Order: sequence, then C-alpha cells, then structure tokens
Amino acid sequence: MRFKLTVLPGDGVGPEVTREAVTVLRALSHFSDCEFICEEKPIGGAAIRSHGTPIPETTLDACLKSDAVFLGAVGAPEFDDRPTDQKPEAGLLALRTALGGFANLRPAVSFPVIADCSPLRRSRVEGADVLFVRELLGGLYFAQPRGFSSDGHSAFNTMRYSAEEVERVARIAFEQARMRRKKVTSVDKANVLETSQLWRRTVIEVAKDFPDVQLDHMYVDACAMHLVSNPTRFDVVLTENLFGDILSDEAAAITGSLGMLGSATIGGAVDLYEPVHGSAPDIAGKGIANPLGAIASAAMLLRQSAGLRHEAADLESAIRRVLDDGYCTPDLAGEKRKVVSTHELGELVEQRFMELLDRRFSYHAV
Repeated sequence: MRFKLTVLPGDGVGPEVTREAVTVLRALSHFSDCEFICEEKPIGGAAIRSHGTPIPETTLDACLKSDAVFLGAVGAPEFDDRPTDQKPEAGLLALRTALGGFANLRPAVSFPVIADCSPLRRSRVEGADVLFVRELLGGLYFAQPRGFSSDGHSAFNTMRYSAEEVERVARIAFEQARMRRKKVTSVDKANVLETSQLWRRTVIEVAKDFPDVQLDHMYVDACAMHLVSNPTRFDVVLTENLFGDILSDEAAAITGSLGMLGSATIGGAVDLYEPVHGSAPDIAGKGIANPLGAIASAAMLLRQSAGLRHEAADLESAIRRVLDDGYCTPDLAGEKRKVVSTHELGELVEQRFMELLDRRFSYHAV
C-alpha cells in the first residue's frame, strides 16, 4: 500500500517534531507493504518568507491530492503586527477550511510514570483518559461578519452555528464514545448564549440514536474546573470551536506537558494530523522540544486514515515503554528520569516501535 502524505513542518519547533514523527512512520515499510510517500510543503511563517503568503496554492494543491496531511506548527513573532489574514495562523485556518475536516479529536491521557509532572496531585490525574471532540469549522473562528470598526477603536466577531454543523460533530463524538467508555459530556454555555441553546437541543436529538451512550451536559466554566479537580469523570468531551481549543489545552495539566498532546482532524476530504502545541519559538533549534505529541498524532494517522489499527496500538505502546524506561525531554524532567534531546527521544520510540513490529510480523509469519 502506497500512502501519500503531505508534510507541513511549519514554524518554530514544528520541523523538529515533525521529522521524528515522519521517521517513525517510515519505519513501517521495513515490516509491511505500507510505504509512506512524503512530500514537504511550506505553511505559516515559513511560507510567508518563501512565497509571500501563509499558504501557497502549491501547498493547498498537494494537500488536497494526499491521503493525509501532517502538520508541525505555525506561528512566528516577527509577523505579530500583520493583519489577521496575513499572519502565519491564517494559513492553518485556510488549510482547515480547504480540507473540510469538521471534527478535531484531541486525546489527553495520564501516564502513571510521569503523573508527578502534572501540577495536579497524582491521585487526581491517575487513570484520566479524556477524548475531546472539538467542532473545528464554525463559531467565532470562522463565522461572519468579523473585523474592525472604521476608526479602529472597536472590533467584532460572530458566534454562529447551524443545527447541521452541530449534528455532524455530535455524531462523531457518540461514535467515538461507543469505542471507549460510552459517555459523552457536551460542553456549552446554554444559560447565556443562543448558539449554545441550539447546540444543546441538537445534541439531545442526536443522543436518541445512541441509547447505549450516556449523555450529560456541563457549562464551560464548570468543565474547566472539573478538568483539574476531577478529570477521571470524563470520557468524551464534545464542544464547540473556541471552548474546545481552550479546554483541550488546559488538559495538558493531566498529561504533564502540552508536548504530549496529539490530534486528528477528520470528516472532510483529507484528514489532518498535528500536535496540539504551538511553534514555541523560544525553544526552536535547541533540540529540547517534546516530539511525543507529534508521534502520538502519527499513531492516530495510522488508525484513522491508514486503517492500521494494530500498528497504531504498537506505536502508542512504544511511547509508553520509552516513558516507562525513564526517558524524556526537559519538559518532563524529574527525579530518576533521563533527559534526552528531541531527536534522541524520537530514536528511542522508533526502536521500541520496530521491536514491537518485528514481534508482531514474526509471530504472524510462523
């Protein structure tokens, strides 16, 4: 199987963590007929420098012709003073729109061996395993009108959702819950916002098609509190674009580092995979960025887009084994841990992954 992957390293630490994830994916070709054909294209600040735009047409064309897209990160301080549509982040929003993925899956899992890296007590985070399903193409990020007043003294954004937009992402959340612990927590602000009232009504209707899945509702402020006070109560958290962005980043407290979080954007013409963290320009080029979020995103790619469920599980096991062996990057440093570089941690995961693949394919060959 030839799998065409467009790789968008992007800005800051993006190229560093992307390199490790792609290397791990390519290791598969030694054990199976799955060959990843990778083509790199610019996006974000890197694209502005080389092409004068945050997302060149050649990048979009390559992405739309791919089996999947893998993104590092976008964002560079040198472009902070530019208008919104000329910032590196505009490239990411345009990419999401073009690919059409409306459901962003963001898992946050507490690994026992690094539970003490969390600012929360170990007793609170142990056993936490939350999947955020974030609506990605609506709400304040995309709805019109938006802009500045003529005098520049005020600005406005529009929060808008249709029932159809809510229904399609809600179905993804319930389907994911069926494969997990069969519970969906829908997060909104229905006591204040009409969009949230529509959201809640629509989710309740969708839930009727999933009688085996428990549904509860929570206001976004209460959810933010419970994520840090009782994260094990959650299974699948369904929410709109802005709330999902904030809450899933807050969930880094569960894992111990933002660098641990991967994501998949599904539902459109081409799926998009990326670590949740930003470009982190302050540590770019130092070889200390955590590549595990990017590698976890690669595991999601194997499961969601390539249909390689067993290989995805092996890669996730490889991540756990490297952590269990005490290896980490500086963001997870602690007593008795061995701090290594971005590349060294990527190599260790690749080695464990290849060992697991060798065992799997040797067993099936007997």
